[in-house]
Amino acid sequence: MKEQILEKAAQMFITLGFKSVTMDDLSQNMGISKKTIYQFFENKNELVHEASLFVYEKISAGIDAICDLDNNAIEELIHIKDFVMTALNDEKSPALYQLSKFYPETFKFIRKLEFEKMQSCVVRNLLNGISEGLYRQDLNIPFITRIYFQGVFAIKDIEVFPQAEFNSQAVQDFYLDYHLRSLVTPKGLKLLEEKLKKQS
Repeated sequence: MKEQILEKAAQMFITLGFKSVTMDDLSQNMGISKKTIYQFFENKNELVHEASLFVYEKISAGIDAICDLDNNAIEELIHIKDFVMTALNDEKSPALYQLSKFYPETFKFIRKLEFEKMQSCVVRNLLNGISEGLYRQDLNIPFITRIYFQGVFAIKDIEVFPQAEFNSQAVQDFYLDYHLRSLVTPKGLKLLEEKLKKQS
C-alpha cells in the first residue's frame, strides 16, 4: 500500500503541484482514508520528501536503462530527454517551483542527488561522444557538466519561461539542440541534423 500511495502522490504532485495537493485530495483520489495514509507517513512533509525520492529513483533507473543501450552519444541524450519529459508529464504544472518554495529542504536534497546523477551521466556521455568522433576533443568536461545541469533547471523556471509564452516541450528541445551544437564535430552535426529532420 505504501508504494501505491507514493506512486499516486507523486503523479498528483507532478501534475498539480506539491502545495496544491492536500492529504484530503490524495485520500479521495485513491478511495482510502487519511488514516491509512498516516499509517505510512507522519505528515505531508514526509510524504512530499518520500514521493520526490520515489520519482528521482524511478527516473534514475530509467536513465540507467537508456545508458545501457547501444546508442551513440547524441541518440542517448535525445532518448534521455524524451524519457524524462514523459516521466514528468512535460512538467506543465508549477511542481518544481512549489517544491523549491514550500519544501526547500527536500528540494535541496533531491537537487544534490540529481546533480550527482547528471554529472556522472553527462561525463560518460561526453567521453563516449569524443571517442565516437561526434564531439570535439577540446571540450572542458567539468565546465560543461555544470553548465548543462544549471541550464536544465533554468529552463524549468516558470518566472523566466512563463507557460503562457513558452511551450515546455519546445523549450526542452531547443535547449538540447543548443547544448549539442556547442559540442559536435562536423560528423556529429550531420548526425544531429539527420535526427532533427526525422523528428520534424
